[in-house]
Amino acid sequence: MSDQPVTGPIKASTQEFLEIEDIKDDMLILKDGSAAIVLETSAVNFGLLSEEEQEALIYSYAAFLNSLSFPLQIVILSKKMDISTYLALVEYEEKKQMNPLIKTQLTRYREFVLSIVKENKVLEKKFYLVLPFSCLELGVKGAFPMFGSKKSGLPFPKEYIIQRAKTALFPKKDHVIRQLGRLGLRAKELSSQELVELFYNIFNQTQTGGQKLGEATGYTQPLVQSIGVK
Repeated sequence: MSDQPVTGPIKASTQEFLEIEDIKDDMLILKDGSAAIVLETSAVNFGLLSEEEQEALIYSYAAFLNSLSFPLQIVILSKKMDISTYLALVEYEEKKQMNPLIKTQLTRYREFVLSIVKENKVLEKKFYLVLPFSCLELGVKGAFPMFGSKKSGLPFPKEYIIQRAKTALFPKKDHVIRQLGRLGLRAKELSSQELVELFYNIFNQTQTGGQKLGEATGYTQPLVQSIGVK
């Protein structure tokens, strides 16, 4: 018999490499004790504005940036849109249309959309603002978690981190939403359910459309699914 030790295959979960510890009270809790809230915001088609409107928007955006006394992360997510359902709806309306003129217009419109899809990728863009809460704001133990418990985990109890993060982030959130309103943009804070669905769809891009999940409360399924790689 061989003296070499028998070793099994190394099994590592991608979940272990995620920085997210938990999603609770509409807030991201990271493994180092830091936290963040995420705002989803609308957009403006800058190219359709007049020159005067563009200049006014640029100055307003500059004023918004100058008003910030805290870090802010801007995230843009782009994904390919599945418009097959929309084209099927147009084709259905086209077939049941009795007016020859409208029927012809629907046919031309459907062919126009198909030509755009063939030549260009139709992308859906979503815009997010991330307001971070640093673990440094928790004190010495948060800044140097290795000085605390030898066990891996958060430097402080989760409820304490959430309470401290809310105290620090809520005034910042209100300020950002108010300033974005002056730019003509609507912003809203993502709920826990929306955050779970957002990260689930980011890490499991198996389909073009975003997947709706069940109620996130008490949800224990990993954000990252196995793809069957052996």
